Amino acid sequence: MSEYGTLQDRVRCKELLSKVMTPEQCIPFFKDGMNLGWSGFTPAGYPKVVPIALAEHVEKNNLQGKMKFNLFIGASVGAETENRWAQNDMIDRRWPYQTGKDIAAGINAGRIRMGDKHLSLFAQDLGYGFYTKDSESGHLDLAIIEVSAITEEGGLILTTSCGVVPEILMQCDKIILEVNIGQPSFEGIHDIIVCDNPPNRQIINIQHTSDRVGTHHVPCDPSKIIAVVESKLRDKGRAFAEMDETSDAIANHIIDFFTHEVKAGRLPKNLLPIQSGVGSIANAVIGGLAKGPFTNLTVFTEVLQDTILDLMDSGKCDAASACSLSLSEDPGFPRFFANWDKYFGKITLRPLSISNAPEPIRRLGCIAMNTPVEIDIYAHANSTLVGGTRMINGIGGSGDFLRNGFLKMMHTPSSRPSKTDPTGISCVVPHCSHIDHTEHDLDCVITEQGLADVRGMAPKDRARRIIEKCAHPDYKAQLTEYLNIAEKECIAKGVGHEPQLWDRAFKMHLNLAQNGTMKVKNWDVKIDLCE
Repeated sequence: MSEYGTLQDRVRCKELLSKVMTPEQCIPFFKDGMNLGWSGFTPAGYPKVVPIALAEHVEKNNLQGKMKFNLFIGASVGAETENRWAQNDMIDRRWPYQTGKDIAAGINAGRIRMGDKHLSLFAQDLGYGFYTKDSESGHLDLAIIEVSAITEEGGLILTTSCGVVPEILMQCDKIILEVNIGQPSFEGIHDIIVCDNPPNRQIINIQHTSDRVGTHHVPCDPSKIIAVVESKLRDKGRAFAEMDETSDAIANHIIDFFTHEVKAGRLPKNLLPIQSGVGSIANAVIGGLAKGPFTNLTVFTEVLQDTILDLMDSGKCDAASACSLSLSEDPGFPRFFANWDKYFGKITLRPLSISNAPEPIRRLGCIAMNTPVEIDIYAHANSTLVGGTRMINGIGGSGDFLRNGFLKMMHTPSSRPSKTDPTGISCVVPHCSHIDHTEHDLDCVITEQGLADVRGMAPKDRARRIIEKCAHPDYKAQLTEYLNIAEKECIAKGVGHEPQLWDRAFKMHLNLAQNGTMKVKNWDVKIDLCE
């Protein structure tokens, strides 16, 4: 019994009460090499008690590396589950996005095979069976889904995220349900569409952020459910740094730009639906809008973070749609639960295949704002791989919104510290070490230095604008010198549309690796690349 009722209250399909088990009783269902589907999207709505029990079983019986699984999850989940699994060498493959120090280390050490994918494409490709086509069954072997409740017919009422649960249920053979009674039932917050496969894929007829076009539950065949487990564990959530001078300056540049666009008639007075990615800067941008001049705002995004509550408290947000309610463990979720009636009716949670689908993003005209690792002078962006090789988390949904939005924006600090230099890493470089988003998809680049609106600009003009507006002062002259040299040499050869010198384009990255800073002394190729 919890303050939010009992398991028996939540499980309205009474035939399933005969399948109630403890987490430990579920351990025999798991076999080495299985393909597993989990609910969850960012640290929200993910299964907890069963994965933790399985990790404890591995630790107590010295089974590290002997029970390994392939995990297919909507995005990252709580570190107490997947990161602990990584510590115990329990993960063979992991799709498509993750967080956690140990799982990232396992990926970069080659122990975990990770696949990165635009999230909307991952959802549909999982439903198509692309990721399990080479397995013996052709399906997911087992799914673990956290739910708030189960309807009379066996439909699943999810919790704080929707993730890829509809696609998992299409592909799985057996299901374990964790019924979380440690928080209120989220029945009524979800809008679930189960997409049919082509050529019968239906129209996603979302014309306004608040439109409801589906059901409150995910249809589920009760005969697939092999266990129902009680849980009282809440999401660990995602903690973010407070706004600092850099994030505050970025937010102010964006608000000034929106004000200009409204005056020019290119945006309505209440803007267009806002999409903001994960992370501290994205959180700060939404917080900045709560203090800004715009009212009757709407949010159509993939993740709702703590400052969405500030935006709602300000009275400036009419509706918000996302795949996940990814609040911090404290104060985010306690604040949400304490003001349930104020927030619940304004929020809609949708499956990843809907929240990130190109169709509603383009129809609604979303304003896309995301944070990269680095941006180059021509407006390519790297969101995933530091130095072109070290995976951080994954591309997430940024590409879904940057390719299809009305305004496509990337915001980042102009520099970051290295071990030896407080501005040793320039986030504006001659050429990105890895490219997730091409120049064709970006409209604006923002750092604390300023905002570069590069719409309608040719490559060389775009490069000068980005250096002028966005580069850190320590790097402006250096980047301009590179551009001048590249432009002169490439035009002389008749290849000067987008000048690059491949013997020097990555000299800043090489200098960082060898000397701890991106500040180069000379661009002359005859001089050692890192002198």
